[in-house]
Amino acid sequence: MNYPVVAEQGLGVVQGSWWSRRRRRDDLPPLPPGAVYVFRVGGNYRQFPEGMVFDSSHPDVVDAASVSLVDVRARMVEVERTVPSVSEADSFTIRASFACQVTDPTIIARQGIVDVTVPLRAYLAGDTELPRVSAGHRVEEVNAVRREVTHRMTAYSAIVAPRVAGMNVDFISAEVHASDDLRNWEQKLRDERRSQELRRGQRDFETQETHRVAELLAQGSDYADAFGITRNRIDVADAAARIHRTTEDETVRRHQASQEDREHVRMRETADAQTRRDMVLTLLRQMADSGTYVDYHQVLEQLLADTGGQLGASGSGQVELTGERRLLEVPRQPGDHPHDGFVKDEDDLVD
Repeated sequence: MNYPVVAEQGLGVVQGSWWSRRRRRDDLPPLPPGAVYVFRVGGNYRQFPEGMVFDSSHPDVVDAASVSLVDVRARMVEVERTVPSVSEADSFTIRASFACQVTDPTIIARQGIVDVTVPLRAYLAGDTELPRVSAGHRVEEVNAVRREVTHRMTAYSAIVAPRVAGMNVDFISAEVHASDDLRNWEQKLRDERRSQELRRGQRDFETQETHRVAELLAQGSDYADAFGITRNRIDVADAAARIHRTTEDETVRRHQASQEDREHVRMRETADAQTRRDMVLTLLRQMADSGTYVDYHQVLEQLLADTGGQLGASGSGQVELTGERRLLEVPRQPGDHPHDGFVKDEDDLVD
């Protein structure tokens, strides 16, 4: 670090009479912003008057054996010191910041302070309490070490102020850093936590989005179409055409279902009527085979009354029924009494 002395250069002897002696400007290093010339003349160091136009015939310039360029602007300077932790494998790094500004360039040039961090590092190393502050902590307890080091450095700089001849030096702050291994480990942990939080956030968002879509679909296709139209995801004409096709398909399905229901009712009624006719014909045959006299007209009228007159609903049933009646009407034998074969009990109707 070239601060505060930016550069130093020896100068040759200027030849000529005393009234014509001049030093060439090329013999001097260029002066950067914020710096001043300090000439060594004999055993003395003399600053070229600040703000004065450079004069190559100035006695200090002509008689100088060397020149120093001194930066007089205020600078922030950082120095570091390593202190131990409770483990010999790990350590802390203290980085102290100082505000520095040259007050006397000639003293700085005389001492030749090319790197001001050298005396400041020596100042920081002079505090023997700093290692004791950090030695009782593990490297993971870097935050606690930061607090204690800050308090220690504030008190130390107030009692033993940093001093560099020709400069004004003030302690500003102190930072404590852990080892690179711990820093890398903490960064990995941090990145992993962030990744997990990101994945958890994505899953939560997907769950919320799923619930929202489910609620949207639960309200029906019309609502979903309206939502898609507002988001410019669905064309109005396409949605209308799809709704029209759906309506037509639903109408056709309902018509087919109605026809199937009517056909099923008709088939069931036909089957029921056939079953009733078969039962009546079976009953009449059994009555004919019994050989007893039965008033079949009265029986038929009674059955028709009980069944609502449905026995003769079909033509085929009427023909069969009429044929059975002719079979049952047999001539009476001589001596038969009209009431000899009268059914005394309903159980006699069935064998």
